[in-house]
Amino acid sequence: MNRMSFSLSLYARIAVLIGLSVLCCALYLHDGMSAKLLVFLGALMLAIVSLVGLFHTQQKQTEQVIRALANGDFTLGFGKSHPLRAQLDEVKTQMQTTRFNLAQQAQFLQALLVHIELAIIVFDEQGKVVEINPASAKLLGKSIYNVADLEHLAPLVEQTHNSLKTIANWQRGEQTDTLSLQISTALIQGKQRKIITLHSIRDALQSKEQQAYKRLTHVLTHEIANSITPLSSIAQTCLGLVPEGDHFASDEDKDDLNLALTTLAKRTEHLSEFIARFRQVSNVPKPNLHAEPLDALARRVHQLHLRLCNAANIRFDLEINHTALVMLDSAQIEQVLINLIKNAIEAVTTSQQTHINDAAIAIKTGQNIAGQSFIEVTDTGAGVADHVLELMFVPFFTTKQQGSGIGLSLSKQVMQLHGGDLVYLKRPIGACFRCVFG
Repeated sequence: MNRMSFSLSLYARIAVLIGLSVLCCALYLHDGMSAKLLVFLGALMLAIVSLVGLFHTQQKQTEQVIRALANGDFTLGFGKSHPLRAQLDEVKTQMQTTRFNLAQQAQFLQALLVHIELAIIVFDEQGKVVEINPASAKLLGKSIYNVADLEHLAPLVEQTHNSLKTIANWQRGEQTDTLSLQISTALIQGKQRKIITLHSIRDALQSKEQQAYKRLTHVLTHEIANSITPLSSIAQTCLGLVPEGDHFASDEDKDDLNLALTTLAKRTEHLSEFIARFRQVSNVPKPNLHAEPLDALARRVHQLHLRLCNAANIRFDLEINHTALVMLDSAQIEQVLINLIKNAIEAVTTSQQTHINDAAIAIKTGQNIAGQSFIEVTDTGAGVADHVLELMFVPFFTTKQQGSGIGLSLSKQVMQLHGGDLVYLKRPIGACFRCVFG
């Protein structure tokens, strides 16, 4: 019924109720308790029940509609003639518009979380993950469901009650990453939440380190070269001016001068070679990346050294466990693997001489637990001594008498320019150098 019909029905029931009440009173005063009075009293009761029923029906219908609206159900409504239909339709429209806008905003924020490179994790008061974006799993190399999954970072997160910004290390597969960690707390929808943001600063630190190397190299090569060039020239000139006759006071003086000038010339030559290697370390060219399967690269390098290893009585194995395409500069990566295999050959040759282990080298492709592709070179040599582990990638550090100390440093720089790393994995027997691609 429409508003007018409802009002007329209500007024009519009230009028009937009043009329019956007046009539019952009059009958009671005139005749006292009589059969006619009982009939009209029954009619009065029916009028009261009808009026209460009218309000109850209206209230029940209104409650159902409001409850449906509260639950997000917009299908229920009043009839076409209901007096509140217009107001209900207006409320529905406003609620649907608000809900649509909120849904759009939520979708936008969700899309922003998905595409943003910054790792964001939101925990509740119990330490469970409320919200997390894909960048978090990519950065950490694992899925996070609870604060305990952050391992050694968990106590730091749990003990922070306001805000904190710090730097922490994180082991991702074989790589040690340096993370910028920020923790903050917020009251969201009436509930306490802890928001964690993580960002890798490893590449930035490595870039700063390489820039420092380049600046140092530029200064050193410039200053040393300026001194070496005239010294070398003077030494050569002096050697040419040494008289061949017996003009010296003694042959011993002549020999001493020859020895001094020869030594000076050789040392300046060695310094010139050192500067050339120094320039080589600090000027690694950017890789020309293209997609190439790891197995093809491994087979090519294996075939290149197979004959040499056979001639040296060294077993050279090839193990292909991963054939994915990887973006790389094949020439640079081949040179890295050649350097590693050369070191492996020297290691197993030395172990052959000392009868430590059977001489064997292996080149292997695979994928680590972080989902990164790798290619590694292992050998059965003596391995790397513990006191050398922290220094072996430092430029010009070497344990070999004839080594330059730039092979591993250059190889590590090449892998870092590929977005990966060169890592040493300690094994019970021998050594393992793994080229990990980002």
